[in-house]
Amino acid sequence: MNVLMFGWEFPPFISGGLGVACRGIAEGLTQQGVKLSFVLPTTRGQAIEAGFRILAADEVRLSAISKKALQKLSSRLEEFEAHFSGASPYATGSYSPAGQAAMLREEQIQRVFGPGNRSSVLDFSGNYGRNLNAEVAQYSVIGEFLGLTEEFDIIHAHDWLTFPAGVRAKMASGKPLVVHVHATEYDRSGDSMNMAVYDIEKNGMDQADKIIAVSYYTKNIIVNRYGIHPDKVAVVHNAVDRERGAARGNVRKPLNEKIVLFLGRVTMQKGPDYFLETAHRVLRVLKNVRFVMAGSGDMLPRLITRMASLKIADRFHFTGFLRGIDVETMYAMSDLYVMPSVSEPFGLTAFEALLYDVPLILSRQSGVSEILKDAVLVDFWDVDKLADRIVQLLTNETLARTIVDRCKEQVRHIGWENAGYRIKQVYESLL
Repeated sequence: MNVLMFGWEFPPFISGGLGVACRGIAEGLTQQGVKLSFVLPTTRGQAIEAGFRILAADEVRLSAISKKALQKLSSRLEEFEAHFSGASPYATGSYSPAGQAAMLREEQIQRVFGPGNRSSVLDFSGNYGRNLNAEVAQYSVIGEFLGLTEEFDIIHAHDWLTFPAGVRAKMASGKPLVVHVHATEYDRSGDSMNMAVYDIEKNGMDQADKIIAVSYYTKNIIVNRYGIHPDKVAVVHNAVDRERGAARGNVRKPLNEKIVLFLGRVTMQKGPDYFLETAHRVLRVLKNVRFVMAGSGDMLPRLITRMASLKIADRFHFTGFLRGIDVETMYAMSDLYVMPSVSEPFGLTAFEALLYDVPLILSRQSGVSEILKDAVLVDFWDVDKLADRIVQLLTNETLARTIVDRCKEQVRHIGWENAGYRIKQVYESLL
């Protein structure tokens, strides 16, 4: 079975939760004997070590097909400009500022599709910057091109950034399309959704032959907010990389104090403001505690101002975005991990914290709580209860250890090979 898979993230290029999940899924499918071609906007000219084929969109030569097919791709550009003009970056879910509407630059159109075809590749940064919308549109051009030129049985697209590419590949090839929903615009923005992104998601789900949701929590959003029939949606939980993780004993804390960790995007979806307000309450009771917020996002300036007004700067620390060994060190130094997400489709960071034997407090509004039933669960908005639970776990080491042991038992049989098996079953149902 040959699969053409479209993704936007893949470690080491933007190794957030989406990238980690895409890598795990790809490796799990490979273990199931699936032959995979994984498409990324760019690999920046570097080789990625993987047991499957990696395709960089910015290295795809469009001139490899006939002039007629190239003209067909070119004719889509005006339509793409209109469709993507209101889309917004994945990282914040906010509306694009005026003047940054997505449109392919005239000079680029001429360079790729114009007379003489001086160049035959499109440019991608592969980031979530101001040109994201144009890059998503260009990526859909690559999707249609690969639909015309590649040999495959199934198309698989991860999240809204790649849904247009998956849809175009399906239209060009007639092959079945699976869209994988890791997060929705409703998760990112609540009732203040960017309707341009919502429309892209809705169209991708409507055009798909099957939808994979990362949790039943996400499936309910897809059904209730996007109007999709529940029979069209399969749930495949994310998994844990059991080989990742280091002994906690290898990391020494600089201070003999408890550390409570928040790690994720500092955006509305992740509930960082609730974490900050909870910290203020806990510090009224316990003095030997430090709170760490690891991550970046659009709420960071506001939270720094609020932290200063609460006069807890000596006990609350912002690290900015962490990656690699810094993330591992932060987990290993922590005594408690808190995920107060307002809407969390899954929450892979909970699995990662467990690898370092860190007890968990999770939002009830999260997909991972469907698996980690023995983690401490609270509603994201209930900061008083969250504060009580933090105090309880920091002062009761036996309870904290019991929670870790029970949660680790619950993930003992959850690996990416299991997710790969379930996804392969979805493929087979369409062939």
